[in-house]
Amino acid sequence: MIATLLDALKSAPSEEAAGPIELRITHLWVEGASPSARLLIGRGVRDLGAGAYDDAVEDFSDAIALDPGLAEAWHQRAVARWRGGDTQGAIRDIEEALKREPRQFAALQTLADISEARKDWRGAYAAWQKLLEIDPKTPGGAERLKDLRRRALGDQT
Repeated sequence: MIATLLDALKSAPSEEAAGPIELRITHLWVEGASPSARLLIGRGVRDLGAGAYDDAVEDFSDAIALDPGLAEAWHQRAVARWRGGDTQGAIRDIEEALKREPRQFAALQTLADISEARKDWRGAYAAWQKLLEIDPKTPGGAERLKDLRRRALGDQT
């Protein structure tokens, strides 16, 4: 099912068509977890939304302890760590997420965001390229790729 949806995502005709496919894929990735891990992820997402980053990290860590193969838990913990100021921990978690699910497009987007914030233009460009291979209709994707390419490689005239 996920492979079929990832193929559909790759061939989506527009950003509007890709959005629901992205959501369904993410939902299926989480749906495969145990009920306890899903509950912890839900709690962690709420904590993230409330700005309670330490609590979110704890919830996602508990979900990872229950289901270490759950790439979305690693990705969400990366987001919580990054927002809480732990950039290195966030990058390690993204690496773990991508080991478990190399097509985890949201993790690649987060990695690009972190790299861009650190002014690591080559890293941001590389992550964004990988993201667009999986999800070519990411909102603003082509423009951002062009901008990151310019920043990473200089003007190509």
